[in-house]
Amino acid sequence: MKIVLTGANRGLGIHLAKTAVERGHTVLAGVRSVVEDSPINRLKKQFPDNVYTYFLDVTNEESIAKAAELAVKDVDSIDGIINNAGVLAERGKPIEELDFNQVQFTMDVNVLGPMRIMKHFLPLLYKGKKQAVINISSEAGSIHNAYGGDFPYGISKAALNMFTVQLSSYVKDKDIAVYAVHPGWIKTDMGGDNATGYPEESASGILDILEGKIDINSKLGFTDFTGKEMEI
Repeated sequence: MKIVLTGANRGLGIHLAKTAVERGHTVLAGVRSVVEDSPINRLKKQFPDNVYTYFLDVTNEESIAKAAELAVKDVDSIDGIINNAGVLAERGKPIEELDFNQVQFTMDVNVLGPMRIMKHFLPLLYKGKKQAVINISSEAGSIHNAYGGDFPYGISKAALNMFTVQLSSYVKDKDIAVYAVHPGWIKTDMGGDNATGYPEESASGILDILEGKIDINSKLGFTDFTGKEMEI
């Protein structure tokens, strides 16, 4: 598969990239900074034929459009998209103390970012062979299990879940699978050291879903990384 992956340079993203290329896939890695000694460039040196890197800031539509133009030249079509780039701002802050600039930034990255990606990369996906889209969501986006905290993050992921359902309906006649996947509480910069899961395990499960190895029995497409249905 030829897979577009945002937020590919750190955290879960770099583990997704590594797992994908080790399985023989080609990764079109979107990163906000392309430096010589970065994790994604080290992976590119190890797998020179399987990794393309593009400057791509999900809050900057021009950068996304340019990356899509380059992708057409490099690979012509794609088979999967993983909208992984995300932020967790204002962690733990009470609503009385929220910085709404950070709230807006969270929505821009976590919700509008995937929407911009789909706007510009969906035409390439239509030309692919085994088409699937995964939006990296969170249990924090479950309205059923809402908790009084992490307001920007939870609201943004709930909105992302809604976009997932809308997108799934939009492309249903194209036979494109669309899922919102909770990767678990994992040991990354975002998850922290107290997390109970590991990004390598989550990455493996997410790739299994993208590849169609796991049967998803979720009407709304919200699952964890093992394919187990999550409550919206």
